[in-house]
Amino acid sequence: MVDLSVIKTPCYLYDLDLLEKTVSVAEREAGRHGFIIHYAIKANHDPVIAGIIRDHGLGSDCVSGNEVRRSIELGFHRNGIVFAGVGKSDEEIQLALGEDILLNCESLEELGIIDEIAGKSGRVARVALRVNPSVEADTHHYITTGTDENKFGISLAHLQSALDKCRDSEFLDFTGLHFHIGSQIISLEPYRRLCERVNQIWQAFNISGYGGRLLNMGGGLGIDYYDPEANSIPDFEAFFEVFAGTLDLPAGIEIHFELGRSLVGQCGRIVTRVLYTKQGVGKKFVITDAGMTELMRPSLYQAVHKIKNISSSGNPETYDVVGPVCESSDVFAKDAILPETGRGDLLQILSCGAYAASMTLNFNLRERAHPVYISEGKISGNAPVKDFRAHE
Repeated sequence: MVDLSVIKTPCYLYDLDLLEKTVSVAEREAGRHGFIIHYAIKANHDPVIAGIIRDHGLGSDCVSGNEVRRSIELGFHRNGIVFAGVGKSDEEIQLALGEDILLNCESLEELGIIDEIAGKSGRVARVALRVNPSVEADTHHYITTGTDENKFGISLAHLQSALDKCRDSEFLDFTGLHFHIGSQIISLEPYRRLCERVNQIWQAFNISGYGGRLLNMGGGLGIDYYDPEANSIPDFEAFFEVFAGTLDLPAGIEIHFELGRSLVGQCGRIVTRVLYTKQGVGKKFVITDAGMTELMRPSLYQAVHKIKNISSSGNPETYDVVGPVCESSDVFAKDAILPETGRGDLLQILSCGAYAASMTLNFNLRERAHPVYISEGKISGNAPVKDFRAHE
């Protein structure tokens, strides 16, 4: 058993053995159908985490120029890097052109700018058109990306114009279509609907006739935030089987995916110490040294993360678990049931491998939490504990 009392908190604790197992399962199940996976590096760009994924041969899915640079620095092969995003700057487009990175284009206007920049630089831009299929993902509205009201993707009303633009330009190499309907999708039904929609679009717009040879179906597969230890690895077999069984495309089309949360979400957790317990008028509070600066998902869209007290075996009590940040939204959980909790206890906030460290804030000039890695029962990567109880 690893002794976590010796590490400085708050910290991100990563189980590298679970990460290896998760990526291996995803890779195996995708490989059954000849599917190709790109890692959505926005989920977690920690170099150790991303390096393990790179070593498995996965590509990288990026949404900023700096993510492209980080992927190259980490050794992801340029042919496996894809670059999406609704607001690519001219400099980011130039970077992608210079590195021959595939651009997932999200609007007619962007396509025109890519064409112009490519022409001026004498290069040919490899582009896929991200299409908004108007498919509801049945997830939180902040992380839904494939309906008519979303800012992402080219609408079907403009797709023909985009295809014609690619055909007529000597500086655009049209490779195929890109879709992504949302994140934390826990039902497979939205993916079935997406596949059926893709079949219709591919045929109706004669995508193969325009040179389409690639289909990127995005990602968004959710994880179990409620019982993460019982369901530590998503059902990749069922996920990929939906696409293999529902897509009906011409032979030879490459099928790509962009997985992030489902690969890394369960391998990470936040370890935090209790600074104070506080008796309110009608409730009790646990105040931790981690805050929304280390995990903003609960504050941003009321996300649920399971919390464990690993120091106490006392009787159950009900607490609001909150952080030290100067915002009332700095709340990890309301009415959480924990064993009787006191100052100095260690808590673990589970399912923090994705969209925790990568979304950290500098608010209140908070010191950045460091990563800790566990592999084969050994721990590495964190400074010694600062004992705040030394003055008691």
